[in-house]
Amino acid sequence: MSQTVEHPDTQSFADALESSLNFRKPEEGELLKGTIVSINGDDVFVSYGGPTEAVMAANELEGKEVGDSIEATVVGTAPVVRLSYKLAMKRASIQSLRQARDNGVPVVGKVGARNKGGFDVSVSGVRAFCPLSQIEFGKIENPDEFVGKSFDFRLIEMSDDGRKIVVSRTALLKEAQQAKAAEALKTLAVGAVITGRVTRLAAFGAFVDLGGVEGLLHVSELSRRHVKSPKDVVSPGQEVSVKVIKMDESGKKISLSMKALEADPWLEITKLHPAGSAFTGTIVRKTEFGLFVEVEPGVDGLVHVSQLPLGVKIGDESLAIGTPVNGWIREVDAERKRLSLALREVSTSNPWDDAPANYPIGRVFEGTLERVGPPGLFVQLEPGLTGLVPMSELGGGDPSKTHKPGEKFSVKVMNLDPTRKRISLSIEGAKESALHGEYMEYVAETKKAADASEGKSAMALAFERAMGGKK
Repeated sequence: MSQTVEHPDTQSFADALESSLNFRKPEEGELLKGTIVSINGDDVFVSYGGPTEAVMAANELEGKEVGDSIEATVVGTAPVVRLSYKLAMKRASIQSLRQARDNGVPVVGKVGARNKGGFDVSVSGVRAFCPLSQIEFGKIENPDEFVGKSFDFRLIEMSDDGRKIVVSRTALLKEAQQAKAAEALKTLAVGAVITGRVTRLAAFGAFVDLGGVEGLLHVSELSRRHVKSPKDVVSPGQEVSVKVIKMDESGKKISLSMKALEADPWLEITKLHPAGSAFTGTIVRKTEFGLFVEVEPGVDGLVHVSQLPLGVKIGDESLAIGTPVNGWIREVDAERKRLSLALREVSTSNPWDDAPANYPIGRVFEGTLERVGPPGLFVQLEPGLTGLVPMSELGGGDPSKTHKPGEKFSVKVMNLDPTRKRISLSIEGAKESALHGEYMEYVAETKKAADASEGKSAMALAFERAMGGKK
């Protein structure tokens, strides 16, 4: 029995015929695998199992050579199958970006040219868009500073075909900030003293970054001295040491203080400003009952209206807020943090103790009108010692219209009660005493003249009279 032997060329032809009968023509958009069989000028020929090779542009080789396997996207089917390696790479990139989006993985992108509202960003060779507001926190002064730089981005929007991709850098920055804040909150507690950096200023205080979490340094906590504006003490970017004085459970509201880290000036106030000593301070606020004067940073004293300079009222321009003043310390209560001041001289001891000896009844002294009241005129004889000239002496009418604080009077001491701290004075009595004194001087002069004339002869006296009293 004879055996038929097929020629090798006949077998190859049969295989090729069978393959051609089973061949399915590729469709556009399909991913096709093949082998580079030749490169001819601008064209690359790829064998993929079809009756003819597919064609691809040589500028898409990207380093591949004859014999290398390649996976490319079908971009045309007639008259020949045309492939695009770059399109396949883009598809692969889009797929990887889709996976990054689904898994929340950041991607690296290079910021390209600016456009309306943001930037072009190249991510794995695919064009994406980053809005201006998503490139950095806060106001951006110079958007061009980001061009040409690479950053990590979060994919926040992506269409199925990859034609629309939106990325955000601030999303990652915010995530990092939140993670940092969570770590910072673990170390924060009321009473903690930490170093922070001033981020921004407001009329009511300064915000301080404590390492990922922000706290408020209220203007009243900037310093023990009076602060009109936060910018007078701190500035953005400045490092400051602060104490946590209040904090809610969420850590969203943190109150800070620099004042709490300063030494308490009241601890030394008695040594610095003992009662009776002079002071120099600044008026910091006013009320109906007096002035508050800062004598030391963090130490305010009250000048009651009764302790203003004689003749000066609370509303006078000379007592405007911010005006430097000189005065005397009346009382110091460091425990209750109270300081009583006077803008008129005060006594360093109790003048009433020696009043009977220094101001005996019946003597005339010079005093200064302190104030006018319903009982009469209050006249100061010395700091801390004030007497009353009764209204009955003033002849009716309103004495405040004819007498002003600071006016000088000669007054006579009519009565004195050191126990009740009362002195009765009289202006009329002083005038009468003055007249009596003048009369007594006249009598004394007359007597002196009479004494001088004793023993002279009648002729001598007549001669003096004739000569007009000349000797």
